Amino acid sequence: MKIDHIAIAVDDLKEAVQTYSTLLQVDDIEYERVESEGVSVAILHLENGRIELMEPIGDSSPIKKFLEKKGPGLHHIALETEGIDSQVSRMTSCGIRFLGEVRPGSAGTRVTFIHPKSLHGVLAELCAHPK
Repeated sequence: MKIDHIAIAVDDLKEAVQTYSTLLQVDDIEYERVESEGVSVAILHLENGRIELMEPIGDSSPIKKFLEKKGPGLHHIALETEGIDSQVSRMTSCGIRFLGEVRPGSAGTRVTFIHPKSLHGVLAELCAHPK
């Protein structure tokens, strides 16, 4: 496994992209609307990783609720794995709790989230990129 990206919840995607791209001198930015997660995202490609900025697209978005409760900031870390289903089975047998099933994510990935109580307060996403 390796770190895939760091996700940051933001109130204003356009403003956040401007800030981060200027600060990090990043021009390689992908935009996507992920209906299954209720967010619009901007993915900033860095030399050694990616930052995903997330803005809610509706009142029922989990990111909307996160922003109301905690404000903008670090939302989760994503860990890339090739065998997501076998990793979920392995981790479940070790006592790790998940927030829902494996489902479609951005850019054709398959994702699921590890409950923060299983990782000492940190929300983590497992993701598998299409081959």
